[in-house]
Amino acid sequence: MKKVFAGFFIAIILLIEIGCSTHHHIIGNGAKGNTELTARQWYILFGLVPLNNVDTKEMAAGANDYEIITQTSFLDIVINIFTGYVTIYSRTVQVKK
Repeated sequence: MKKVFAGFFIAIILLIEIGCSTHHHIIGNGAKGNTELTARQWYILFGLVPLNNVDTKEMAAGANDYEIITQTSFLDIVINIFTGYVTIYSRTVQVKK
């Protein structure tokens, strides 16, 4: 019974973490098609120093209407479990056109 409760508790925590760290930006009238580009952004020192630059304007490729979704996905959480010990964290950036 304790294992079931522990698994349920961990699942709830993961769902809360994913839902609370999503930013959705609509540029212009929003996405018109179903083209999606995804990139992973990396940080060190607990998110203070970016390791790479994800350029959403470049990902949009001149589109006037698109959406930017920045989130900590389930995969990011799994990655961060292993890389968090050395203070490296990731998040997913997605551009829909």
